[in-house]
Amino acid sequence: MLRFDVRDAASFAQAHIDGAQHLTQRNLSELITTTAKRTPVLIYCYHGNASQEYTQTFSDLGFTEVYSLDGGFEAWRLQSPAGRAVTISEPLARWLADHGFPGQDVNATIANRTTPLMKAAHLGDVAMVRELLAAGAAIGTTNADGNNALWLACVGSHLDAIDVLVEAGIDIDNRNDNGATALMYASSSGKAGVVAHLLAKGAATGTETLDGFTALDMAASLECLQLLRRASQAGAAPLREASA
Repeated sequence: MLRFDVRDAASFAQAHIDGAQHLTQRNLSELITTTAKRTPVLIYCYHGNASQEYTQTFSDLGFTEVYSLDGGFEAWRLQSPAGRAVTISEPLARWLADHGFPGQDVNATIANRTTPLMKAAHLGDVAMVRELLAAGAAIGTTNADGNNALWLACVGSHLDAIDVLVEAGIDIDNRNDNGATALMYASSSGKAGVVAHLLAKGAATGTETLDGFTALDMAASLECLQLLRRASQAGAAPLREASA
């Protein structure tokens, strides 16, 4: 059985299932044309979302036995003895210590239940976000306010970090303790570039806070208002991103 890893290159280099090949949009056509259609294929990503799209592509092109790994690499890592032994690199260990995280635990918390992934996202440290994900950082964890790492990336308007987190399968529409999403935060803060980026990634526009307000209701600038109004009218179809 062929194994294909569709995570980013840094995560693949950090750790991957034995025998897996790195699959990207760049080498997809080559691998498909050079592989026999009857060859069993297993595809995995971070958490089992992106791999399903690749699986569908292989199936549509005539492969008869294609599988997407449920839960992705993270699920395999937690269940596999080899996976549980993922080594923390020296730079990552230093980074954790420098930011006050105890030991070498990539899921440790500091003030406000902030995790290393949230901290790296807030700082816009994309390389560390990738390394933390590769080392098993839990992407679904929320802090004391109910916000996930995506919210923290939006606070700093770090679009590259947003991209990595969304690709890794983070809940783009996570609602915090007040029912607010990252899109609502960006809208209420007048961050038009972030609003456009989240809309392009598929963020829902109709979600309401506990008080019944949507991101459109909370728009703090004309540009945010126009972006959200167009998205709502078009059913949140992808939009061209505004300048950050």
